[in-house]
Amino acid sequence: MKNSINNKYLLIVITLFVGVLLGWLIKPSANLPEQPPVHEHVESTVGASSVYTCSMHPQIRQGEPGDCPICGMDLIPLENDSQETDPLSITMSPTAIQLADVKTMVVGKGKAEKTLRLDGKIQVDERLLFTQASHIPGRIEKLMVNFTGEYIAKGQTIALVYSPELVTSQEELLQANKIKEEQPALFNAAVAKLKNWKVSEAQVQQILTTGEVIKNFPIKANVSGYVSQKFANLGDHLAMGQALYEVSNLSKVWVLFDVYESEIPWIKTGDEVNYRVQSIPGEIFTSKIDYLDPIIDPDTRVASARISIANPDLKYKPEMFVSGVITSSITGAEEAIVVPKTAVMWTGTRSVVYVKKISSQGLSFQLREVTLGAALGTEYLIEAGLHPGEEIVVNGAFSIDAAAQLAGKPSMMNPEGGVAMSGHNPGGMEMTKASQIEGSIGNSLTQAAKDGLIPIFDHYFKLKNALTIDDLKRSISQAEEMLNYISNIDMGSFEGNAHMEWMKYQKSLSVSLEKIGSDKSLEEVRKTFLSISDEMIGMAEKFHPFPKPLFVQHCPMADTNRGADWLSMEEKVVNPYFGKSMLTCGEVTRTIK
Repeated sequence: MKNSINNKYLLIVITLFVGVLLGWLIKPSANLPEQPPVHEHVESTVGASSVYTCSMHPQIRQGEPGDCPICGMDLIPLENDSQETDPLSITMSPTAIQLADVKTMVVGKGKAEKTLRLDGKIQVDERLLFTQASHIPGRIEKLMVNFTGEYIAKGQTIALVYSPELVTSQEELLQANKIKEEQPALFNAAVAKLKNWKVSEAQVQQILTTGEVIKNFPIKANVSGYVSQKFANLGDHLAMGQALYEVSNLSKVWVLFDVYESEIPWIKTGDEVNYRVQSIPGEIFTSKIDYLDPIIDPDTRVASARISIANPDLKYKPEMFVSGVITSSITGAEEAIVVPKTAVMWTGTRSVVYVKKISSQGLSFQLREVTLGAALGTEYLIEAGLHPGEEIVVNGAFSIDAAAQLAGKPSMMNPEGGVAMSGHNPGGMEMTKASQIEGSIGNSLTQAAKDGLIPIFDHYFKLKNALTIDDLKRSISQAEEMLNYISNIDMGSFEGNAHMEWMKYQKSLSVSLEKIGSDKSLEEVRKTFLSISDEMIGMAEKFHPFPKPLFVQHCPMADTNRGADWLSMEEKVVNPYFGKSMLTCGEVTRTIK
């Protein structure tokens, strides 16, 4: 009984001791900081959620990833740049850079070379072009050379002419010969009169020996060559000095290349040209330019670059078509900064690029104004604004510029920067797609922007007209003029959505027009013209700048029977895809008013 009571007390003591020990272990330390409530952490996470925008339409903002309701591009996160140390630079996350497909290159010095494609023809060397004239007046009794292209040799009789004046002079010579001893001066005067009519000494002696006049007097060829033009026919009456034939000596010929006004600075005397003659396939010839025409033709706006070549076996014939290639550089620009055209953005008055910067705060891009030099095909010569070793954006510059505009940083259209665009409800859209696309572009387009767009349509119609008459040379020339105009259009006249839309059209048209410069056949040009027409139709429907109705015409047989459209100012169909072979193929499908 006593042992049972002792065990009970022992159990109670042990239980109390264990309870005190557990309480001491569980008690929080007075030195530990108080933990923040869990709900505060959740709120901060929600507050840091990204806002997504479109690189081409920065007014679009929503709270989750997706596609732009205007152009369908992937939305990119709008980064918080409050920690940037450089107020003039724009930062982008690696995700945004990847979505915008940003590519860069390091600027360095290189040769400012340009490869030019020249077209021309073989022509007669003007220094070997002669006119065969009659030295006596009279009537043509016989022609020995009767057609163009016939060869004549120097001294050959080419015609017989009856001349009453020459017959009288011969009779005077015979009479003077009878009194030669008494009046030698009279005899000498009669001989001199005949020689003034190119009567040779042998012919004079023949008249004196036979005592008879030559009634049908022979006209001798002064030079050797081929008759390139025939000016007289049998029975014609000739005046003294009147031309009978034009004679071309083809032992040497010229190759005359057409040089457009914009290409003249790249070509100089002594440059080497590799050329092909269309009628001599498989052969490449090389010569040097020996003369550059100092005068530009006012109608075609081209000058001529000339090379002289020997032609002993008459392989080269006048009017043969020739195509040449010349690689040249501007004097003084052998070592210069050259960048791709895709790196440069234009505003009409300024040219800008984005320079990549890396600092302790991370990667950023800074807007830089540059001075452009000559265009080198797909590249530009940079006169000022960049230095070797700097890294610039060559793809995705428009996306970076859109992000800069959103952040209120200096951008292409706003070099001073400004208040960041606040957008609208991140969780939804305040404007419908229709209002974003049509509502503010056609109606709110400034008059200056419309005035700038109308010449583009004028250039387009000239290009179309050149294709309708199968004129390759004029087509390439018109495409170059259209490209030059588009490259220099004032982008400052486009506001709001119109600005972004115009940038897309400008880029697409420039790529297609540049391609025409390298196209070598009408088929290639017409294939490229299809893309240009699609852009022009879209631009006409988007902006409505043209004061007159435009007709969209369609040919079902174009583009290998897939069909193709084009714009026209008239309802009458004149097909640019087939030209003279099927000039009226097609129909009007709609009218843009």
